[in-house]
Amino acid sequence: MKQNNTVSGQIFYKFDANGFFMATNLEAFTDYLQKEKKYSPHTLCAYVKDVSDFQEYNRLNFNQQDIVLVEYVQIRSWVVSLVEDGLSAISVNRKIASLKAFYKFLLKIKQIEINPLLKHRALKVSKKIQIPFSEKEMNLVFESFSSDQDFEGIRDRLLVELLYSTGIRRAELIYLKLDAVDFSNATIKVLGKRNKERVVPILSVVLEQMRLYLKERGDLELIKDEAYFFLTKKGLKLSESFVYRLINSYFSKVSEKVKRSPHMLRHTFATHLLNNGADLNSVKELLGHSSLASTQVYTHNSLSELKKVYVGAHPRGGSNSEV
Repeated sequence: MKQNNTVSGQIFYKFDANGFFMATNLEAFTDYLQKEKKYSPHTLCAYVKDVSDFQEYNRLNFNQQDIVLVEYVQIRSWVVSLVEDGLSAISVNRKIASLKAFYKFLLKIKQIEINPLLKHRALKVSKKIQIPFSEKEMNLVFESFSSDQDFEGIRDRLLVELLYSTGIRRAELIYLKLDAVDFSNATIKVLGKRNKERVVPILSVVLEQMRLYLKERGDLELIKDEAYFFLTKKGLKLSESFVYRLINSYFSKVSEKVKRSPHMLRHTFATHLLNNGADLNSVKELLGHSSLASTQVYTHNSLSELKKVYVGAHPRGGSNSEV
């Protein structure tokens, strides 16, 4: 396949062994994110939707079909409209990140000479320390599962156990394959962001739960998504909304925290490891982060934990009754 690409007007021409075909900028952008950047289907859809939404906004408000020709004032107008519609600063910044990626792509293929977002500044976001579930709350959830369980009860417990004991992401859990589980080495192979694989160790108690689940899974009447580890009772791969509702349902019974999402279990995993002496680099590897900066967001320990560490580590800590 030929590698050269040329640009003409709003069309991005891609040549192959059979001649050439044409794609709009958005289609070419989608192809680029999927094949070169290797973005996940979820991220890919979000980026394309954001660019499409901006394109529609310009069509309706500026009678402009081609967003290649936009100026920053139009982008700023879209930002204002999003804020007025009640979108949070985080959501607006995420949409602008999609636009930035799109215009960087247009620069790459020489479709534009100046990025209209060059001088854009992200909206200020108030930093909120996310409070993880406590060890007590985690124990209460596990205690809520009865010893006599059906397929769904066994699966649900394992799902909570795996998220909490490994810190894997919701998407990583959903797309976990049957052949990714290595019982002999007590590990699972996880496909993370941008198709990066990592091997995560599994606790023995979780391995036993996995064996029990697989026995029940094998008794399902019909399995349609055979390759995937976690299934519904109808034999289908789990959806993101399904996992969110499941986690929220179980933790709403034991916790009054506002956020009761699968990601909070990832946050809890990292925080509990750090509170119990794990080093930051090890937690970074387990989480699959590419840099320590991403992992450091989990280091906001409670004041009581900081006091314990301080008193225990300082040479004079044993002689002081107060901190």
